[in-house]
Amino acid sequence: MIEEYGVIVVGGGHAGIEASLASARMGVPTLLLTLNIDTIGQMSCNPSIGGTAKGHLVREIDALGGEMGKAADQNGIQFRILNDSRGPAVKASRAQIDKYQYRDYMRKVVFSQPNLVVKQGSVKKLILDGRKVIGIETVFGEVIYAKAVVITPGTFMRGMLFVGKATTPGGRMGENPVSELSEQFISLGFNVGRFKTGTPPRLDGRTIDFSVMEVQKTDPNFKPFSMWTDRSKFPIQPQREVYITYTNENTHNIIRNNLHTSPLFSGMIKGTGVRYCPSIEDKVVKFPQRDRHHVFIEPESIMFDEWYPNGISTSLSYETQLKFVRSIRGLENVRIVRYGYAVEHDYVDPTQLYPTLETKLVENLFLAGQINGTTGYEEAASQGIVAGINAALKVMGKSPIVLSRTESYIGVLIDDLTTKGTNEPYRMFTSRSEYRLLLREDNAIFRLSRIGYEIGLLPRYMLENVEYKMNMVRQIMDTLSQEYITPSKENNDKLIEFGVQPITKPISLEEMLRRPGFKWEYLYSFSENIPYNIPDDILEHIQIEVKYKGYIDRELRAVKKLSKLENVKIPENFNYSDVKSLSREIVEKLTKFKPYNLAQASKISGVTPAAIIAIMNYLEKHWNKGDVKEEVNKS
Repeated sequence: MIEEYGVIVVGGGHAGIEASLASARMGVPTLLLTLNIDTIGQMSCNPSIGGTAKGHLVREIDALGGEMGKAADQNGIQFRILNDSRGPAVKASRAQIDKYQYRDYMRKVVFSQPNLVVKQGSVKKLILDGRKVIGIETVFGEVIYAKAVVITPGTFMRGMLFVGKATTPGGRMGENPVSELSEQFISLGFNVGRFKTGTPPRLDGRTIDFSVMEVQKTDPNFKPFSMWTDRSKFPIQPQREVYITYTNENTHNIIRNNLHTSPLFSGMIKGTGVRYCPSIEDKVVKFPQRDRHHVFIEPESIMFDEWYPNGISTSLSYETQLKFVRSIRGLENVRIVRYGYAVEHDYVDPTQLYPTLETKLVENLFLAGQINGTTGYEEAASQGIVAGINAALKVMGKSPIVLSRTESYIGVLIDDLTTKGTNEPYRMFTSRSEYRLLLREDNAIFRLSRIGYEIGLLPRYMLENVEYKMNMVRQIMDTLSQEYITPSKENNDKLIEFGVQPITKPISLEEMLRRPGFKWEYLYSFSENIPYNIPDDILEHIQIEVKYKGYIDRELRAVKKLSKLENVKIPENFNYSDVKSLSREIVEKLTKFKPYNLAQASKISGVTPAAIIAIMNYLEKHWNKGDVKEEVNKS
């Protein structure tokens, strides 16, 4: 019996879930092959979704038609708004998740998805026809064919676990790694490196003294990640507190005195770790001036009394872990139910990918998640949905989608990876985007939902819901810009009563709203055309657009310039040597990286503005193909 699908997705983690769901929902027969169907959607490390810039990614996944935002809303047990006082560009949403319910939710979703078959198994190798993938072979010799394959192996490619001086092969504690796939990637010419990540011990809540710790509660103003979550029933799960404690000098001394048990400092671990999420031994060594470090004691579930001590990821020996954990206030008598460990795994140089996440070396092969050098559930899921979409589009014979860094954080993530690569596990931050005031959480649905609809992931009624909101925004914004407050005595008396400076000339409602101390509710005293009961999300969006209009307009002008370069696609078989004015070094770099468009080419180190102009001129002269010539002329 020959088994054949449109798309095969290998791996049931966060990238694999989004990839397989996207492909299946677009109508392509899809297989999700995973090592263990019981751990689909497993949260191997911190059971949380969102955070700085990561919350933006979750809302973008949701706007495209993905599942992560809905799953987080359904299973969140504490919701927080981060950076609320620092402005809308960096404001972020974060949820603590019941990891067991999240896993069960995702398993239920993939098993009930039409066009999607779920199977347990391990891939031994890719089946190739020349430089084109046509299927996979499992370790049991089963051959399964497909028109496109998406690989999302997480930390399982030649995964190695470390606790003290003990090592064991594994992609996760208690689960075997995948080795043959790495060897095949190397033989195909992929540049394969090693990265390291880690996790802290888990604690028995019955042995924690929470009374001596600071308490952090759910934020009552939190808005759901998904635009499709019923706000009247949110939050859905009972909410739990998070507690804050600190390491101390005794903790640090125990760690310093036992660094010889650390595989990180003994040289056993060769891979590069996550700079922005270092182990506690890393913190103690690199920041000796710090006399304490935060430890967030976070619940892993509402069903079990197991807690995650965020901030003390470690691969020290079992004995050392117990000693230093018990030196922390509130944890003096704690019982460790799972010890922390480090995991080292293979990744592939992401500059060997197109921005569609298809590999440059093997046609119809897509990579997503930690195999591309990233860390984090949200980064993995973002790549997964893009890889799944483009794999399905390839099977259907349609043009791929490439999300621009000017329209999404997903675009920033993929553009950074495919043009710059990474020499350490890549994590998303708002600082990575030049246009972060345009790429806010509150406008993700306006930026990306039409793309989700056009590729078949969002149904028509969902798009109509978004368009209704967009029309409401436009109408209110028109009212604000067209109606004026005159400097009459009556109006000025109202302003003085509100604690706002009186005016000496007519001023629009929009401009008045930008004035310090002028609140939204004051508008109703000056206009009968401002609707009452505006939904909170719409009201937030309008106020941001008004108050930051000058900055937003400046970013829009910059985006317009970059968009011209993004619109000039470079043919896949373009020979840079034909452009005589290019230096040998630039030709070699461009040939190696194979940029998708002129914008990507312009970001490659050493590629000068003069080189970009030369390529543009050559394209206009020798690749006179309508849309290409038109976009070159625009630029």
